[in-house]
Amino acid sequence: MSVKIRLARFGAKKKPFYRIVVTDSRSPRDSRYIDVLGTYYPLDEPSSTKIDEEKAINWIKNGAQMTNKIHGLFSKKGLLNKIKKSAKK
Repeated sequence: MSVKIRLARFGAKKKPFYRIVVTDSRSPRDSRYIDVLGTYYPLDEPSSTKIDEEKAINWIKNGAQMTNKIHGLFSKKGLLNKIKKSAKK
């Protein structure tokens, strides 16, 4: 089973917000998910992101793949540097 960290869309029409979720790569975007790692609000100025860093690092260590958007969000938050440091230990 391939596991991905990706965005699941919630919110009203033209007012989206997203949950950062861990899900099976074969499932549809907004369907069942395994775990919720945080939220992403693109309409805030600047856009706001809340991430549970411990959960995210644990999932990535266990082999979860990130989508391109998630990779960008994690790098902006500085989470990728923490992942690299924890991998060296």
